[in-house]
Amino acid sequence: MPDVLERDPRFAPRTLLDERPGRRTLLDQIERLEGELSSLFVSTWPRKGFDFSVPSRGGPRMLLLSELEALRDDLAERVDHARRSLSDRTYVEERHRARIEEMLLEPERHKWVRIGNDDIGEPGCKHWHVRPRWGLLGYLMNWWRVRISSGCPLVRGRGPWPRPVTASGRA
Repeated sequence: MPDVLERDPRFAPRTLLDERPGRRTLLDQIERLEGELSSLFVSTWPRKGFDFSVPSRGGPRMLLLSELEALRDDLAERVDHARRSLSDRTYVEERHRARIEEMLLEPERHKWVRIGNDDIGEPGCKHWHVRPRWGLLGYLMNWWRVRISSGCPLVRGRGPWPRPVTASGRA
């Protein structure tokens, strides 16, 4: 029987026995990196601007050891990039939150500054805007205040506004 295995390559084992521990170790590392990447995705949602996609490696098949190593290295690089960009984004958002607090305490030092919800990593249309209190008079007298918007505007259709109906029934 060993003679048949040596002569015919169709019967040779495809995975060598000494590859299995290395393959198992690589698969465990890939699983851990995919878990970290998914937890980073969950922690950044609903923010935009992050890329968490993992491209396909040519469909369902058993990857070679070298392909597993390349996949692991690619995932490690993606996790590192996602961590750094999330850290940078978090730092910027914290700076914007601190600036909002400063604006509320001393609006005259932050003239015309406008910070929105997307700048602090929250969904919605709300924004903080430092403006003069009474228009031109407030501008000349250096009276400033922080105006906080009420949120998103109402959704309106594309067409013109409907004409109001009068008591006679005509527009």
